[in-house]
Amino acid sequence: MKRITLILLTCIVSISFAQEDKEQLLALKKANGFVYEGNSLINDDDFVSGEMAYRQAISKQPNTVAGIYNLGNAYYKKGNFEEALYRHEQAAKATSSKSEKHKAYHNIGNILMQNKKCKEAVEAFKNALRNDPTDNETRYNLGVAKICAEEQKDQEDQNKDDKNKDENKDDKDKKENKDKKDKEGDDKEEDKKDKGDEEKKEGDDEKDDKGKPKDEKEDKGKGDEDKKKEQQKPKPQPGQMSPQQIKNLLEAMNNQEQKVQEKMNAVKEKGAKIKTEKDW
Repeated sequence: MKRITLILLTCIVSISFAQEDKEQLLALKKANGFVYEGNSLINDDDFVSGEMAYRQAISKQPNTVAGIYNLGNAYYKKGNFEEALYRHEQAAKATSSKSEKHKAYHNIGNILMQNKKCKEAVEAFKNALRNDPTDNETRYNLGVAKICAEEQKDQEDQNKDDKNKDENKDDKDKKENKDKKDKEGDDKEEDKKDKGDEEKKEGDDEKDDKGKPKDEKEDKGKGDEDKKKEQQKPKPQPGQMSPQQIKNLLEAMNNQEQKVQEKMNAVKEKGAKIKTEKDW
């Protein structure tokens, strides 16, 4: 009974593997058909239709190296290096064939050179030669990539040196500007201090020993002079009359005498007696 069960299981597994193999073969056949179709369309410069055919081949057989590789070449011819690089890297991983790996890495190196990535291209061409050391074209491309990588390294070093020089120059300029500003600040402080000393000195010169302004001293001097002149003017002494008072008194007396004389003359003319004394 156990032997019959084992035989039945073996038959079922065999049939299952056979069915899977049949489906894989059918998918591979369809994938190859789309690859041939894509090749023909690309040769006729029908990129859009050719791209669709290659994509259909990959959908039928995801690991079909021919479809992936040829699609990468189609992108390369159209100048779409980013997509071409992706497809060739995919092809290099999908295949175990040294010949196919060599072709994929060779194309990867060419794409990297187009993108000015010379250092990475050197490694790609080395991988290509590891899978086919006899390919002189790959060897030549490797030499070109090495020269390009060295030139890029020298340029990077030069740019780095220039950048360091510029940074050092900027730091030097900043330091010089800072020193200049500090010096200008010190000079301004010194000038301000000198100016303050001069103003203080001028203020001190304008003050006398008692700290009073010079103008006040001069005014006081003028007042003293006026007072001195006033004191020098003749002043009436007690019990004495000034010359002006004497002059006024004489004029008054003369006027009074004249009036008296006029009255006397009038009396003589009228014959009347005139009193010369006051009544009691």
